[in-house]
Amino acid sequence: MLPRGFTLIPCRFAGIQAVAADSALAFGRHIHDEFGIGLIERGAQKSASGRGVVEAAAGDVITVNPGEVHDGKPLAADGRRWRMLYVAPALLLDAADDIAPGAAFEFTAPVLRDGALAARFRALFDAATVGEEALRTETGLLALAAGLLRPATSRVAANAGVAVARERMDDDPAADATLAAMAAGAGLSRYQFLRAFTRLTGLPPHAYRLQRRLQRARRLVRAGLPLAEAAAASGFADQSHMTRCFVRSYGLTPGACARR
Repeated sequence: MLPRGFTLIPCRFAGIQAVAADSALAFGRHIHDEFGIGLIERGAQKSASGRGVVEAAAGDVITVNPGEVHDGKPLAADGRRWRMLYVAPALLLDAADDIAPGAAFEFTAPVLRDGALAARFRALFDAATVGEEALRTETGLLALAAGLLRPATSRVAANAGVAVARERMDDDPAADATLAAMAAGAGLSRYQFLRAFTRLTGLPPHAYRLQRRLQRARRLVRAGLPLAEAAAASGFADQSHMTRCFVRSYGLTPGACARR
């Protein structure tokens, strides 16, 4: 069951998912595996991201990178209306490579007030959701990518042990690991590890692991695994625990995510 005000819109173009929402729901910090591109159509919201705290109002294009920690809450009691497209990284980066071959890209601005970009977003959303021929969707994706993507910035190298701890959570989020054990593996005190991990990922270890558990569970339920089994395989205490975390992070139940 979807929360009130949320509509999942079928897309016939592989690698793109679409959602339309009109809600006052506040989202906790979470991540997506995909690039997110959206348009605020009514109202306004405030959100924290890996690129700072920003506000977006009607007419603004909003973006989020894969793995970027972000949240969102309305600025008024009547909420906000928005549309989002979630684009598989391989699909968007392939489009970017057509624009600037060999370059690495990422979104650099969480909010953009640009009428031309908003028009390009609407064109892509319509093409992807009304069942038009693939050529129109590909054309729309290239046009939007050309206006959105910028060269990726360099990242500061992290402590190797901290990076290993993150990779282990990525590979097996259901596994339990204590802060003391992860810190010892990185050759740091617990406090040093906590600070370094949070700088690297934008989340403390327990919150990052929860997001990776959610990502695994979402993949499993989309693949058809029963919800209770998906919860157990992803490290949740039970199906109810998984459902509460889904709604808090995505605004959707696991069953609704399975139908996206």
